[in-house]
Amino acid sequence: MSKLTFDPASWRDHGMAFGVAFALHAGLVYVLFNLSHTPVLQPVAAAVIHTQLVHVPAPVAVPEPPAPEPVVEKPALPTPKAQMPVVDEAALALKRVQQQKRDLQQKRDQQQRQEQEQARKQREEAERRERQLAQQEQARQQQAREAAAQARAAAESASRQYLPIAKEAPDYPQRALDRNIEGECTVTYTVTPQGQVSDPQVVGQCHPLFVKPSLAAAKRFRYQPRVVDGQAVAVANVKNTFTYKIR
Repeated sequence: MSKLTFDPASWRDHGMAFGVAFALHAGLVYVLFNLSHTPVLQPVAAAVIHTQLVHVPAPVAVPEPPAPEPVVEKPALPTPKAQMPVVDEAALALKRVQQQKRDLQQKRDQQQRQEQEQARKQREEAERRERQLAQQEQARQQQAREAAAQARAAAESASRQYLPIAKEAPDYPQRALDRNIEGECTVTYTVTPQGQVSDPQVVGQCHPLFVKPSLAAAKRFRYQPRVVDGQAVAVANVKNTFTYKIR
């Protein structure tokens, strides 16, 4: 329940308003009283007095400010101690498993790289050996060609001392033609003092189909005999190479 207090300024304002209203009413009564006892005069314009009531608001009770509450000091809270972090055993176990998987995968990748590197080295070594074998084979073939050329040159040099009169090409074997077989066949023989061929023989590599026609052709050769000191002599180890090639 609110408590009413006496405000002098508020009561002074109300008193002044009441005095003004009372003075106006007293003046009006006095004027009316005088008019009733005065002689009749010519009518004059009646004065009109306008009054206005002033409404003064009722005083508002101002509540007293509440009394300040006593300050109660709160007891100081103890400083919280640092707690040890909670170790999640499941999370640690999962991390260990994941790390083991990563280590195992790294080992597998390293082993795979080592195997690939070893396979590459083996492949390069095999290719190097193949190149060496190919080079050796080429060198051997080159030496064989040079030896054959030297042998032909020696045979030609020995035969310069006599001249062939007739040389007929051998017959190409039909079986070799049917099989598209080509090759060479070298025959060595002795030229007699009469210029005929004696004891022809095949030397070196010769296809079996070319042996018989080569010997038959060599027997038909005729030479101008070699003459030494005016006498015809025999010439041994004369060579002739027959070439069989399908045109």
